[in-house]
Amino acid sequence: MPEPTKKDETPNGQPEESVAPESNGAPMPLPEISLEVSPPPEAVSEVQEPVEPVGKMPEPPEPEPLQAVEAQEQSPTENGSNQPPPGGVGVTEQAEAASPAVKEEPGPCSPPQLDDDHEAATTPSPTPHAEDANSVKKLSVDLPNDSVHVSAMGRKDSVWSLGEGLNPDELDKPIDTPPLSILLIEKPQGGTIPVGADISFVAKVECKDLLRKPTIKWFKGKWMDLASKTGKHLQLKETFDRLTKIHTFEMHIIKAKENYSGNYRCEVTYKDKFDSCSFDLEIQEAEQGSQNIDIRSAFKRSSEGQEDAGELDFSGLLKHRNQREPRQDDTPEVDVWEILKNSRPDEYEKIAFMYGITDLRGLLRRMKKIPREEKKSEAFAKKLESAYQADKGGKIRLVVDLADPTVDLKWYKNGQEIRPTPNQRKYIFEQKGTQRIMVINNCSMNDDAAYSVAAGDEKCSTELFVKELPVKIVRGIEMVKTTVNERIELECEVSEEGAQVKWMKNGVEVPTGVRSRYRVKCEGTKHFLVIDDSSREDTGTYSIMATGGTSEARVQVDLKPLKIFQDLQDITVKLGQPLNMHCEIYPGNVPGRWYRNGQLIQPNDRINIIHKHKNHRLEIATCSLHDAGDYTFVPEGYSQSLSAKIHIIDPPRVHLDSLNLPEQTMTIVAGNKLRLEIPITGEPAPRVVWMKGERVILESGNRVRAETYGDQTSLTIDVTEREDTGNYKIVLQNEAGEATASIKIKVVDIPDPPEAPLVPLVGGDWCSMTWEPPKYDGGSPILGYFIERKKKQSSRWMRLNFDLIKELLFEPKKMIEGVPYEVRIFAVNAIGVSKPSEPSKAFTPLAVTSEPTMLVVDDVTDTSVTVKWRPPETIGAAGLDGYLVEYCIEGTDDWVTSNTDLTEKTKHTITGLPPGAKILVRVKAINAAGASNPRTLQHSVMVKEVIEPPKIRVPRHLKQTYTRRVGEAVNLVVPFMGKPRPKVSWLKDGKPIEPSHVNIRNTECDSIIFIRKAERSHSGKYEMAVQVENHVDTAIIDIQIVDLPGPPQSITIEDVWGGNVALVWTPPKDNGNAPIIGYTIQKADKKTMEWFTCIEHYHRTCITITELVVGNEYFFRIYSENMCGLSETATQTKKSALIMKEGLQVKTPEYNDHDFKEAPKFTQPLIHTSAVAGYNATLNCSVRANPRPKVIWMKNKIMIVDDPRYRMFSNQGVCTLEIRKPSPYDGGLYTCKAINDLGEAQVECKLEVKGGFTFYELMQRGVPLNLIDKYLSEVKVVEQEK
Repeated sequence: MPEPTKKDETPNGQPEESVAPESNGAPMPLPEISLEVSPPPEAVSEVQEPVEPVGKMPEPPEPEPLQAVEAQEQSPTENGSNQPPPGGVGVTEQAEAASPAVKEEPGPCSPPQLDDDHEAATTPSPTPHAEDANSVKKLSVDLPNDSVHVSAMGRKDSVWSLGEGLNPDELDKPIDTPPLSILLIEKPQGGTIPVGADISFVAKVECKDLLRKPTIKWFKGKWMDLASKTGKHLQLKETFDRLTKIHTFEMHIIKAKENYSGNYRCEVTYKDKFDSCSFDLEIQEAEQGSQNIDIRSAFKRSSEGQEDAGELDFSGLLKHRNQREPRQDDTPEVDVWEILKNSRPDEYEKIAFMYGITDLRGLLRRMKKIPREEKKSEAFAKKLESAYQADKGGKIRLVVDLADPTVDLKWYKNGQEIRPTPNQRKYIFEQKGTQRIMVINNCSMNDDAAYSVAAGDEKCSTELFVKELPVKIVRGIEMVKTTVNERIELECEVSEEGAQVKWMKNGVEVPTGVRSRYRVKCEGTKHFLVIDDSSREDTGTYSIMATGGTSEARVQVDLKPLKIFQDLQDITVKLGQPLNMHCEIYPGNVPGRWYRNGQLIQPNDRINIIHKHKNHRLEIATCSLHDAGDYTFVPEGYSQSLSAKIHIIDPPRVHLDSLNLPEQTMTIVAGNKLRLEIPITGEPAPRVVWMKGERVILESGNRVRAETYGDQTSLTIDVTEREDTGNYKIVLQNEAGEATASIKIKVVDIPDPPEAPLVPLVGGDWCSMTWEPPKYDGGSPILGYFIERKKKQSSRWMRLNFDLIKELLFEPKKMIEGVPYEVRIFAVNAIGVSKPSEPSKAFTPLAVTSEPTMLVVDDVTDTSVTVKWRPPETIGAAGLDGYLVEYCIEGTDDWVTSNTDLTEKTKHTITGLPPGAKILVRVKAINAAGASNPRTLQHSVMVKEVIEPPKIRVPRHLKQTYTRRVGEAVNLVVPFMGKPRPKVSWLKDGKPIEPSHVNIRNTECDSIIFIRKAERSHSGKYEMAVQVENHVDTAIIDIQIVDLPGPPQSITIEDVWGGNVALVWTPPKDNGNAPIIGYTIQKADKKTMEWFTCIEHYHRTCITITELVVGNEYFFRIYSENMCGLSETATQTKKSALIMKEGLQVKTPEYNDHDFKEAPKFTQPLIHTSAVAGYNATLNCSVRANPRPKVIWMKNKIMIVDDPRYRMFSNQGVCTLEIRKPSPYDGGLYTCKAINDLGEAQVECKLEVKGGFTFYELMQRGVPLNLIDKYLSEVKVVEQEK
């Protein structure tokens, strides 16, 4: 029989290893039980589901208890009964056999091993006996939890199915094994290594006949794919030899652990070929050593996040236990091993968490390997068996043997004490020597429980399993065949009254609720299923199921024969009239469905379906064309049907209103396609004729054709033309009547192009054009015109207006002068734009120039007037031919031309004028387009010479000293004004200028002073005088001629110390007529006399030269420098400076620092101040203190902190408080307080702000109400005091 197994997985995804029991016979921490089941004789022959028999077992006269034995190595005679050997839970059912047989199986209470080959080895397959084929049955056993003892756990924690066996006839048949393709030429071999060693497994595949690389998989056990476990301890490798064409696959196990032992498998696949090989790996464990280790630290999981995180480190701790000497502090205070060995398995978890052990699974695996001595019971010589089994209605004996017969004994059921009662024979308690027996009579399912017996302080427990006997079917149900609406009753008889049965229909349980059509009743051993009103849906296979058998029968429900009393009739009806259809059938209670053209008809507001007894009616209140067709009535459940045809007729009608055409007129643009679709109705479909006048439009026409299809007719004109305009007539005819309608089609088009426009007027950049309307407007009124123009030489037309012009004239603008243009016109109506008109005659825009500008009087004499002007701002493409000057006497309009010929100059003198007369002057610009507008003097001019006072206009650069170097040229131009021509004179330093030294040249408007080669003697102040009669104007020009300066007068060495030399010199005698701006000092070693610059642009006349070399002797020289540069020569020291080595060290005297610390003291107090409201006010004071004091400002003894209306400054002891735009409430007593470590000081002043505010103004400024109230009260008090 197959073993019940249960696989648990460890946190890392691998199954836990299962440790075999030790050979010393000590019991394991977790109990492992072996079950022997003996079914009663009457139940053996009734089992219908055979399983694989284990062996031949003699049938006992009465059911024996289900025996449970703890896994320990004992002889069968020690407890007086045949018991299986230890090692797990084995379930064996006894049958008729010559001798008992017991099978050893691994227990499900411990986690299964990775070695799946052990499972195959422990599953025997003996040859079954022929008589036992029907004597075995299924068995489900409730097994305890992995970590809870049998006696301490609840019932039915998990159910393990032991599976089904094979039919005895099938056991002898050979198993067909598909042939395997041999791919592996070298298979991996098993091996044995110690813990921590490495091992490799090699598999080779020859690929001469393979097109690609085969697929290989490595497994541990049956299901664990090792490809996902590669890492620190497992590596997979594959290579390929191209010469031998052999693939080599290797699996390397590095630093093997104990749980790596087991069966491994290698699978190779290539398309439809497959090959596999199994091999074993054995890991030899280290010898069991001393237990003087800290178990609490050994079974704590690692949390370092490495590859082996979560694995136990207990084995590693044991390996290194000899390498370190345990200290006194390392010894645990509590011996947890002893506590665990003396505790029940259900208490392991509690103890583990009590002492901080988190790896409970590793602890359990390690506990299995530790030998354990079981304490001998002092109260019991023989305890209860682990489990008992009894049939329902039978009895069971629970026997315990006492070591001390005088001990009080108590029996418990599920923790409740069982007390004997005199009137109840359920529990019987017996005594036979030292044996104490409890007999349970008439076992029921309530007796299936956990039982225990307590003798003093000791207690032993057991489990009782009550097996319920199957219920057999004595008489099965029979087949039923009937018609609808009849009553059906199915009857079945079972072997036991009150048995629970289940009724099924077609394999589905029959609902038996309150609203169900099915009724179930029971009379003793008889069970009934009743269907009162049967229907065709009740047809099917009905069955009844009991625990000991099943019975089924077929129920067939047919329809009654159909009779037609009145068939459906064909009907013809007019559109909109009611329609009634009627038929009569039998049976009358049979419903039916109505169909039109094969479509199901659903009742609605218009359609009413009536079924009354045998009559079936279909009523349509108002029929439509859709109601015509083939109608069919189909009785439900019958293959027969009733049919009729409905024909609906309707006079023809033309529905022109649906087009929504104004006045039944269709307007279309010429050239477009017209398709006029008009809905028509009529049944049958009417004949349609289209006509235009007397001409019939045919369906076969090319450009114009008529078409009719379905419920509409259409007129199609592919390309409409103007000739298609007119009235069209539609004629409809059918057997129900005739109808006509008319529609007007209007074809509109773009207008004809207008005539060529005329250009009567032309300006400088514009012209005026006119035109006439087009002769044909295209059937639509003219909306306006578009104007285009282009240059005559160009082919690109440009549109001049984007808004339509409704008038017949237009003035194009912004044309280029001198360029010939052409214009054309487009007419626009609602349809579109016409073709362009013919271009106008070419025209060239030309414009006169603008008037001359800036006309002024230049000169006036007694007989002439000179005027000047500037050219016009705009001349134009026609150019400028000249100017015409005209004048007239003031008071007349007789303009006299002064120049008969055009003048190109912009200045003209009018001569021959009478003295003392007043004249007006105007100037015109003349070109090919004509004369421009005249420019006229604003005022009249009197012909009389006018005296103008002289005026010298000194240039800006001459208003300062004019500086030039010696040898450079001097050329100065000084303009002046005055009439008549002034007289010019020059003086230098109050003396006349000699013409031999300075050249002077005078003109009517300026004077030029020229010096070819300047010398220092030319420096001085030059005075210019301009005189007209008695009017004189003067100007002074300062000229400075500069040269290089001379060298310093003398240079002396004042002192020499260390590497320093002090020099002193006097400024040069000649500064070059310019201030000295610096000196250049140089030094030279007496040995080489090579000069080196020490400093440049030095301004003082004494200097100390530093960083001189000790032992050298130096000469020094100095150049002077002005704006022209360095002096040509330098002044050198007469004596040299010898740098001597110093032999004495100067001691610096020590000075005591003065203590400048001082308490704050105000050197300038605050002053009472009056301020004007709205204007910033400042309060100032000065304080002296060291260290620097902290300055605090207060108003009315309240510190001012973070107020945006105040700004505080402190600079060099001056303290300032700025009050920004003060108001009267800012007035008050202000205090400035200075504090440092040595003390404090303060000054006060009063501030009065004049000019108050109203309450409304203060509210607008955002002043708080409390301050406003305070301010108004203070103002009121001040006014009262005044």
